[in-house]
Amino acid sequence: MAALFFERALTPRGWRSDVRIEIAGERIATVETGAAARAGDERHALGLPAIGNLHSHAFQRAMAGLAELRGDSQDTFWTWRETMYRFALAMTPDQIEAVAAQLYVEMLEAGFGAVAEFHYLHNAPDGSRYAHRAELAERIAAAAATAGIGLTLLPVFYAHSTFGGAPPRPQQRRFIADLDGFARLVDDSRRLAKVVGVAPHSLRAVTPEELASVVKLAGDGPIHMHVAEQVKEVEDCLNWSGARPVRWLLDHADVGARWCVIHATHMDEREARDLAESGATAGLCPITEANLGDGVFNAGYFDASGVFGIGSDSNVEIGVAAELKQLEYAQRLSLRRRNVLARRGGSTGRALFEGAAAGGARALRRDGGRIAEGAVADLVSLDLASPQSAGRKDDEILDTWIFHAGSRAIDCVWSGGIKQVSGGRHKAREAVAAGFVAAVKQMAAS
Repeated sequence: MAALFFERALTPRGWRSDVRIEIAGERIATVETGAAARAGDERHALGLPAIGNLHSHAFQRAMAGLAELRGDSQDTFWTWRETMYRFALAMTPDQIEAVAAQLYVEMLEAGFGAVAEFHYLHNAPDGSRYAHRAELAERIAAAAATAGIGLTLLPVFYAHSTFGGAPPRPQQRRFIADLDGFARLVDDSRRLAKVVGVAPHSLRAVTPEELASVVKLAGDGPIHMHVAEQVKEVEDCLNWSGARPVRWLLDHADVGARWCVIHATHMDEREARDLAESGATAGLCPITEANLGDGVFNAGYFDASGVFGIGSDSNVEIGVAAELKQLEYAQRLSLRRRNVLARRGGSTGRALFEGAAAGGARALRRDGGRIAEGAVADLVSLDLASPQSAGRKDDEILDTWIFHAGSRAIDCVWSGGIKQVSGGRHKAREAVAAGFVAAVKQMAAS
């Protein structure tokens, strides 16, 4: 049984001193506050629960920075998507695994303890099925094991190019599945990860009948879905159904605590309130949403005490602090106020961090995000020896980490009770990076 001792730690009851944690397997066995350190305890200055990353497309890490060239027409999400398709159609299974391993190492170094992989590359580049249907899901699971990150695997059902069951485009051929084949893929995936859910891609990509069938396949697992990311998506949904996407989903699906609605960027006030009241998690990806020009999330959702978490989506940048900062700054720019998401009289960083930790745990169906007996031991220690932390304590340290120091402040990270990062460096950083470099060079040469 491993034991950690923190001089200060953030617990469900707030900041506490002299916190001693015993870890048995992947879970926290005991938590003592006001305790004395014992011989053999690993000692750290400040401990936090590690946040779960609730939305990732791992293969897109390979194209980070390569979609920032303006075309002849106005660039939008939809022009970016064409670049993404080219990458999706070119990557081999070995390259997908190498890129995902690099991404997951970066996530751990940035303070994430687990990830929900919204996995929609299923087929060979020509659209044919692999002999082993779960070939690429297996590569994702192998990459997560290499990095040592907790994995919630979300096979994606994708069948159509737009609303109303339109045939898929040729560029989407690696994503496409039918219901029977998808059911077998979900079954195969359950042998690859402890937590497996389903991800009907979007209302564009599934019909109402398919959505109902896919949701049944989740069992008691999580259900994640892209909804209302783009204005055009809202307009197309209105033309198809007469309702906005979030409204349609709330009215036609049993949306509740197992659901994670990704983006939900474009909601009216009633949709924001009703989504909050449903108990679903809003899966926010602030850096990607800014990078793609999606828009700004409706602050009315927070006013209604809606559950939220953060994800890195296209993986153009990886960082717990970076995502939380972008979430708050987007609201400040939109509303022209400061400390928008803070509780009255409280720290903005604390509100952001605790909200995302709780929402991430719910969306991943992983009992982490808190330093408590029985919880999964996903933990982070911060480096308080850095100049950025001088003279700071407790919530001031959280605010400084999120709004100033960023990933530089990360010292150690544990995922499922195993220490993967020390001194800010993942223990497999060099080996994984070498595989990633080889993969992207192969891609560039092909």
